[in-house]
Amino acid sequence: MLAYKRSVSLQTRLATLITCNILLAVLVCAAPEQPSNSVAEIQSVLTAQQDAWNRGDIDAFMNGYARSTSTVFVSGDEVTRGWETVRDRYREKYSDHAKMGTLTFSDVEVTMLSPEAAAVLGRWKLKRANDEPHGRFTLIFKRFPEGWRIIHDQTSAAP
Repeated sequence: MLAYKRSVSLQTRLATLITCNILLAVLVCAAPEQPSNSVAEIQSVLTAQQDAWNRGDIDAFMNGYARSTSTVFVSGDEVTRGWETVRDRYREKYSDHAKMGTLTFSDVEVTMLSPEAAAVLGRWKLKRANDEPHGRFTLIFKRFPEGWRIIHDQTSAAP
């Protein structure tokens, strides 16, 4: 019986090695951004919102929301749709600094749903002269060219 030995040329082996390296480079470069960067960016949006609120600047606070007619805010049994409508709701409900008080976000948990979406769970608290309302929020963030923005906000107040 004759044994057949197949020989692969050096040129073929080099071409295969180069092809594998190119494919590996493409996969590494195409990998999504590290979630830790996204988490930090989302937390930065929340910090900017908290700071804006505490300055009494509702317009700057609203920069955390997507400027879209499909932006949703849910509180109690009320659903508010659209960035401008949500802004108007905040302006009406918190018409002066005394009503706004000092806002604190805490216990924030960011769960990445994809490289382009995240769910955020946390607590909110307002410290005002006569009361300290507080509760929970769940936010859905979406990555836009301008950065992470809230597209859905469900906020509840503790009894």
